[in-house]
Amino acid sequence: MSKGYLVRRAADVEPVPCPCGESTRIFTRADGPIANIHVTHIRDSRLHYHKHVTEFYYILEGSGTLEIAGDPVQLAPGTLIRIDKGTPHRGFGDFTTLVMGVPAWDPDDEWFPDEE
Repeated sequence: MSKGYLVRRAADVEPVPCPCGESTRIFTRADGPIANIHVTHIRDSRLHYHKHVTEFYYILEGSGTLEIAGDPVQLAPGTLIRIDKGTPHRGFGDFTTLVMGVPAWDPDDEWFPDEE
């Protein structure tokens, strides 16, 4: 039975490669379906979207541009962006972002327009 909380430290999680760069997946769908929390270091990423997940990007450090639905959004630490499900997006530059997906991101829900 759950105690009603979960504690995990980013330092204890191995980063993994992803279409955006490298992601430290602190909380994942395996921890529950409500939401995921990833810290992702993005360089130039691949255009993609999610059919079922709305993502929130909170820029922690660095700078760059997030292309969202074809619109460029300039990034700086402290910027918070909501990307609705079905909205194509990708990042350019060199920045680190806290990503929260609602509901929790599923690897089968990552779609690439150039493959459709």
